[in-house]
Amino acid sequence: MRINKYLALCGVGSRRKVEQFIIDGTIKVNGVVTTNLSTDINIKKDKVLFNGKEVMLPKKYVYYKFNKPKGYICSAKDEKDRKTIYDLVKVNERVFSIGRLDYNSEGLLLLTNDGDFANKLTHPSNHIDKEYIVSIEGEITEGELAVLRAGVVENGKRMPSAKVNFIKYENKITRLSVIIDEGQNRQIRRMFEAIGKNVVLLKRIAIGGLKLGGLERGKYRELTDKELYSIFEAKR
Repeated sequence: MRINKYLALCGVGSRRKVEQFIIDGTIKVNGVVTTNLSTDINIKKDKVLFNGKEVMLPKKYVYYKFNKPKGYICSAKDEKDRKTIYDLVKVNERVFSIGRLDYNSEGLLLLTNDGDFANKLTHPSNHIDKEYIVSIEGEITEGELAVLRAGVVENGKRMPSAKVNFIKYENKITRLSVIIDEGQNRQIRRMFEAIGKNVVLLKRIAIGGLKLGGLERGKYRELTDKELYSIFEAKR
């Protein structure tokens, strides 16, 4: 089995994420650091270490939904010593987040030890919608909405289009629903920065057909089978 698939199935991260771990030299096979993405793993004989700890195929896969609060990062460790989601999520399995929400964003986050599931969910060809509630300072014009929907131009490059709907304007704050099917780094914040708008709240409320629902901030629970399948049912 190729090393990236093995590590993903062990719950280290998605295939794209573990490939970076390999390149960074954090993986050892039988005591030797490997940076070769073509390395094959014999699951019966080889001993694989990630950051000095042995990784093994899980006995079962788990899937959690988590309402991430602001003020937490999605990494397990942080050089700035900020709080991480793993200060709140205490489960028996080694899990990782599928995609990220930045430090100042909140809302629905999926946690799993199933690397193949994560790869399927994040692969651009599957076009899984993510819906956010976005609050910005001031009003927004129809022209600015049209630019967001078509895809703003940033540094000469057009960003992906988005489905943007006005919700309300109150107390000098505009509230919008934004749906995207890609996950570029800080994509929504960059979209609004490009049209000169300051985001004061960014909250993810849905991934595919899965809704955040009434889950309290900082809380998590396992997905039901129905919720798990619903993720891939709703498409734009």
